Amino acid sequence: MAKPSPAGGRPRGEREPLRELKGKSEAGHVPDLDKVIHERMRLAIVSALAATDTLGFNELKTLIGATDGNLSVHARKLEEAGYVTTTKRFEGRVPKTEFKLTAAGRRALERYVDHMEALIRAVRER
Repeated sequence: MAKPSPAGGRPRGEREPLRELKGKSEAGHVPDLDKVIHERMRLAIVSALAATDTLGFNELKTLIGATDGNLSVHARKLEEAGYVTTTKRFEGRVPKTEFKLTAAGRRALERYVDHMEALIRAVRER
């Protein structure tokens, strides 16, 4: 919790809301970040999947520098949000997991990138 400012106003440690910055979007403010993909590892997963049709578990894990458990947890969050689909199958006795970015995931990434670009423009125009 942020501490109250001694002179009143915005509490210490609390930043100016994005909607108060210059360089506003068509709706009149910079939209909020998508908290599902804003987390570093999930953003890496979505970004990697945006560049290709599908990626296997081990390939994606190596590409983004994740552990098995870390990738599993974050991929599940993305799947729950509808941003990624997971396909599990066996090749012989070897399990194979593949990930694919959904249309909703691609739109979310595009919105996220647009938001970051708007934020950069707003800060530069200050």
